[in-house]
Amino acid sequence: MSEADWTTLVAVDALAARLGDPALRLLDARAVLADPAAGRAAYAASHLPGAIHADLDRDLSEHAVAGQGRHPLPDPAAFARRAGAWGIGPAQQVVVYDAGDGSMAAARAWWLLTVLGHTRVAVLDGGLAAWRAAGLPETASPDAPVALPPYPAAGFDRSRIAEAADVLSRLGEAPGWLLDARAGERFRGEAEPIDPVAGHVPGALNRPFALNLRDGRFRPADELRAELEPLLHGRPPAQAVLMCGSGVTACHLLLAMEYAGLPGAQVYAGSWSGWIADPARPVASGP
Repeated sequence: MSEADWTTLVAVDALAARLGDPALRLLDARAVLADPAAGRAAYAASHLPGAIHADLDRDLSEHAVAGQGRHPLPDPAAFARRAGAWGIGPAQQVVVYDAGDGSMAAARAWWLLTVLGHTRVAVLDGGLAAWRAAGLPETASPDAPVALPPYPAAGFDRSRIAEAADVLSRLGEAPGWLLDARAGERFRGEAEPIDPVAGHVPGALNRPFALNLRDGRFRPADELRAELEPLLHGRPPAQAVLMCGSGVTACHLLLAMEYAGLPGAQVYAGSWSGWIADPARPVASGP
């Protein structure tokens, strides 16, 4: 992959070699579900030189929307304005990172930029933990990139986003079309520390996002493909829908699939927390 087209993952040494490039934009997407202020506070304490903070709740979600889960999608026009304010236009290479493995919430920012139409966006493999392990520089100085006009987009690419109605319409299909990235005990309904109802969408298969990782970084693409492709049961990846608790770690599973050469799956943005917002929708438990 050339320097100009990082689209899935980028290693810390490759990113370090490009620090200061005027075409590079860095987003710090650190987030802690239990403490919405923690990511911004961590950014203020120290971050990669040139990075700006992308807040999961303020920038990557729109909490005024009801019935769409714990992290509803932001308004596309508002997100296009936010991207422009971050200095992101079609020509910029964006790299997003979080505290470590990309699940909170670098992959979410990566996905939102891709469905907005931006192609030059990747996640820093290993995140800030890998950056620090390599002894690379950080700063506490706030950064304010030169703002651009709103990102030129017609909205989000809705073909990459599944709604509850889409999931409902496919409940009778054989397994392999719906993959749930939550931990096994939550999927099976044995424990539910976040949402008021435990279990999963009937017919879903469980693929915990943590299985995509080794020592905080993504496993090799060939290993991931060997495990992910059989879960589709012969379907093209573009026919798959990915979900999680609130549409955040589902993006991590999508990133793993794209990196493994299995592109095009949809993300069910409302995910489990959106699904259970309507008590008429069916719920399953067990493996």
